[in-house]
Amino acid sequence: MNPLLEHELNLTRRQLLGRTTGAGMAALAMLLMRDAGKPLAAAPATARKEATYTGLPGLPHHAGKAKRVIYLIQSGAPSQLDLFDYKPQLQKLAKTELPDSVRRGQRLTGMTAAQTSFPIAPTVFDFAQRGQSGAWISELLPYHAKVADDLCFIKTIHTEAINHDPAITFFQTGAQLAGRPSMGAWLSYGLGSDNDDLPAIVAMVSGQSGQPLYDRLWGSGFLPSKYQGVKFRSVGDPVLYLSDPPGVDKPTRRRILDDLAELNQLKLDVLGDPEIATRIAQYEMAYRMQSSVPELTDLSNEPDSALDLYGPDCKKPGTFAFNCLLARRLAERGVRFIQVYYGNGQPWDTHRNHNKPTPNLAKNIDQPMAALLGDLKERGLLDDTLIVWGGEFGRTPGSENGNGRDHNPHGFMMWLAGGGVKGGMTYGESDAFGFKACLL
Repeated sequence: MNPLLEHELNLTRRQLLGRTTGAGMAALAMLLMRDAGKPLAAAPATARKEATYTGLPGLPHHAGKAKRVIYLIQSGAPSQLDLFDYKPQLQKLAKTELPDSVRRGQRLTGMTAAQTSFPIAPTVFDFAQRGQSGAWISELLPYHAKVADDLCFIKTIHTEAINHDPAITFFQTGAQLAGRPSMGAWLSYGLGSDNDDLPAIVAMVSGQSGQPLYDRLWGSGFLPSKYQGVKFRSVGDPVLYLSDPPGVDKPTRRRILDDLAELNQLKLDVLGDPEIATRIAQYEMAYRMQSSVPELTDLSNEPDSALDLYGPDCKKPGTFAFNCLLARRLAERGVRFIQVYYGNGQPWDTHRNHNKPTPNLAKNIDQPMAALLGDLKERGLLDDTLIVWGGEFGRTPGSENGNGRDHNPHGFMMWLAGGGVKGGMTYGESDAFGFKACLL
């Protein structure tokens, strides 16, 4: 069959909605309102609801508490042994060899022919039990110590990937190979968005070092591109091309988009390609973001008490503290999935001189993350916001290059908070060396 004729026999989304009742007519009313340039508030209440809460019918299929996710991604893999997984018995075994029975069959990137020795290297940082739960937390994280009873530590995490790129791709998409939708894309696809003026998925990175983080980590994969996340930049406009070009005012911009939408609609009516519909919607989203994003990133209305909570770096765009504060503001506005990366590379990748950078790395994340939990809790948002913390793998208890820690996918930890998670508890444990997860 002629491809054009085949497309002509298909119904466009607008035609399908126009021939249905109920939710379909409500959604059609929303489309017509936008085409007419009328504000969202002018549409019927049912249309506004349908436009805002799109997603697969029947989902969620249970009464879940979490409405959104903030994923605090520690790129490069932090050392669980120096932060949360206390192994005091390693002090007695310092500089002795990690037993062959423990190492056997385990993959290590640093175990080359040049390194046949793998001496045990216990942490040099002090630990103490914190909160009513008695969770062991390093001296490097004094602010975490104050929120220990809000955290659920999972110490049985393990993965197959041993190199950064496939490992972090796995944690963001569920597969080591690129091409699958990110977690945020799946959530947006299944549950829709709670905000009509901001993307359902926002990713933020801090700093510049090492291998860059790729857009596929918040991408839509094989799902339609309307489920693609948006990366906020730390320099210039948070989103590319957010500002009108010189000589173009708002009315002119509106007319250009209206004319472009009509041309795209003509093509959509002929071809029926859903990506054309996505293009129309994304142009409209970009136009609305010209107002919503500057308002979002303007911290002038934040009280000094909130700014003090996150620390002095929160006033500097692009820092981890600034992005944590922005994550709270995004959560307030109903953004479904918020990815906050510590680093635009692998700052936690401490193959050499591990003990030197680790205190500063911990300091950079400690106050902002604890502030985020406290801030959400004070505003009544923690109960329905799931917070996830962790890297793509952990690090070894044995020394690499004499003063570093190698990649360790065999046993590490993550923590969760909010969103119905039971705080003040530790689930599972690693082995006596902090090397492998003890699976139940």
